[in-house]
Amino acid sequence: MTNSHIEHSQAKTTDEQHIADVLLGKSVHMTEDGDDGLPPDDEPHELDDGITSGRFKKLQKKLRKEVSWAIRDFKMIEDGDVVMVCISGGKDSFTLLDILLFLKRIAPIHFEVVAVNLDQKQPGFPEEVLPRYLSEQGIPYYILEKDTYSIVKSVVPEGKTYCSACSRLRRGSLYGFAKQIGATKVALGHHRDDILATFFLNLFHGGSLKAMPPKLLSDDKQNILIRPLAYVAEKDIIRYANYKKFPIIPCNLCGSQENLQRAMINDMLREWDNAHPKRLASMFKALQNVAPSQLADRNLFDFEHLTLDRNDDERLFEGDNIQSGVTDELDKMGLPINPLVQSFNPKFQQEGDNSDECQKTDQKDKPYKIPIINPLV
Repeated sequence: MTNSHIEHSQAKTTDEQHIADVLLGKSVHMTEDGDDGLPPDDEPHELDDGITSGRFKKLQKKLRKEVSWAIRDFKMIEDGDVVMVCISGGKDSFTLLDILLFLKRIAPIHFEVVAVNLDQKQPGFPEEVLPRYLSEQGIPYYILEKDTYSIVKSVVPEGKTYCSACSRLRRGSLYGFAKQIGATKVALGHHRDDILATFFLNLFHGGSLKAMPPKLLSDDKQNILIRPLAYVAEKDIIRYANYKKFPIIPCNLCGSQENLQRAMINDMLREWDNAHPKRLASMFKALQNVAPSQLADRNLFDFEHLTLDRNDDERLFEGDNIQSGVTDELDKMGLPINPLVQSFNPKFQQEGDNSDECQKTDQKDKPYKIPIINPLV
């Protein structure tokens, strides 16, 4: 641990200590800030760009906690890691880089952060924006120059979206460079809404139940990819980027048509979020709470070899009567013609005492509950 780490760790605020404890893997419960009341304006922090807005402080605290929580839950960053942040010039990657740099300052572990951008030579791309911003912030960076734009234009038919082919070429170049410089983790700026949108795209159009995992080993096993913004809502990133005034570079320079399917999914998610603010959070929680036996993937769960494990205890039907029909066939099958029935008494009437007062008292003390045989069904 460097001297700057030691000095800063001695002057941590309560919130910073809370985040540091999370990064250490301690059992710390994250609590969301209440909606009523705002923290008072205070002195600007050196990483806050002089912003003293109470609303910004509250938002910043929320995002930092959510990122640290994701890092802890999926063990995204470890001591000695070199984290390569893929920065495109969009709001997501700027926010990711900003928060990781803060965590690097206060973390009880030592890791490095380096920014890498792939200049794909799209017409009109402002090549000076990222180098100027990163240099002014004192952030170590690489700008990789490669004309993948011309390649995409040559292989994608006119009128089709370039996004898929462009993304594949970009990933291949960036992942190879991560190995070249010895980066141990590749950080991507995908947020919670991106993960949900991918889930629904695969569900509606791909016939598969999958999304973007917060942490992934690449197919060639050469890189570990992490998504520290996995718990962060896009609307919060938009607000954060507006406060920070990042020099956003729009992703419409190549003239490509917008990916209409993803755009429709994103519109659907925004409508749900506006009408039901907790729905997206619930859906993301569902991705972390999968019950394989309740789905239909035979490779994920062994449906073929399910077997009964009954004991000798007999459970009689609780009711008034059982009617049996075509009893000769029942008899041939070896099934009972007159199955036994036990009394169904919702009032819990005590045996030998039929008084109304006793029934009322017993009902009050012991509210009736319908017996559950298989709660999973």
